[in-house]
Amino acid sequence: MLPIIFVLPLIQLVILSNAATFEIKNIAFAYIDNDHSSASRALIEKFNASTYFNVLTHFPSEAKASAAMLKGEVDVVLEIPRHFERQLQKSKQAHLGVTINAIDGAAAGVKNVYVTQIIQTFNQHIKVNLLQPSDMLSQPSTINTIPLFWYNETLNYKTFMVPGILVLLVTMITLFLSGMNIVREKEIGTLEQINVTPIKKRQFIIGKLFPFWVLGLGLLTIGLTIAKLIFNIPMIGSLALMYFYTSIYILVVLGIGLFISNFTDTQQQAMFISWFFMVIFILMSGLFTPIESMPKWAQIITEFNPIKYFVEVMRMVMLKGSGFMDILPQVTKTLLYALIMNGLAVWSYKKTS
Repeated sequence: MLPIIFVLPLIQLVILSNAATFEIKNIAFAYIDNDHSSASRALIEKFNASTYFNVLTHFPSEAKASAAMLKGEVDVVLEIPRHFERQLQKSKQAHLGVTINAIDGAAAGVKNVYVTQIIQTFNQHIKVNLLQPSDMLSQPSTINTIPLFWYNETLNYKTFMVPGILVLLVTMITLFLSGMNIVREKEIGTLEQINVTPIKKRQFIIGKLFPFWVLGLGLLTIGLTIAKLIFNIPMIGSLALMYFYTSIYILVVLGIGLFISNFTDTQQQAMFISWFFMVIFILMSGLFTPIESMPKWAQIITEFNPIKYFVEVMRMVMLKGSGFMDILPQVTKTLLYALIMNGLAVWSYKKTS
């Protein structure tokens, strides 16, 4: 118990204090340049020089940019219209289109401020470098941005948080219950009686998994009902797809819980270890803080975090209306995770007959 009480919190402090941050940076940025002029290239260079934006690619059309945002590959798309430079020179005014992924309303507002600041700086740039001296004495050039907040038009923070809270609801209950499951049998002395029966290890593990698997789906149902009736959270995507993914994800959590239970002797130990992993999984899942803002080593660790994929899928399906092919990478990784963890749970259960 001493290592659990003292060592594990220290590890949590070291890891989470570096990984958990509310600073928004490394924003995935893409652009549609319909002008291909010196002015448009200068504007793109302003974004490329910013420490807040990570300029990823150029899209030839709005449709491809929209598809990339749907998949979560980009967060901000800047559209430069045709004759952008000509409008600046002749009418002293031009319009830009800025599309922002606003599932996280607070982050979207900050991103919009960053975009506006860069464009204001560019305004000063074109007055000095682009316009002729005679033009500078006339009406100053202005660029107006027209932001479109996708997936969360009202920038409501609850729209961003409720799908994540559903993830916590399903994860915490199923992990804690399964983590204390077998160890409870050890404490009351019934595990020895089960071990002398002809039941096989895999049959025993399945029998322990199934009730909590059903319970997890029931918790999801209650959570979705509350999300719709109380918070009026939009549910654009398929409910069947959410249940399909959740049924796989719960197997991962139950496998982890049973694996922990096999190596602990008391329910208190199982609870401490489960809570240790739960805190790390939650704070490094992208639920509260953007994964892109974490250090590179922390981003690598999150690839082994099952909650990360559940949070992504819930937000993608509920708020974006993503289909099966959009979440196929998450489904594949979660299914592989489920097979590994449940295989370890069966392997680590020591049955003597």
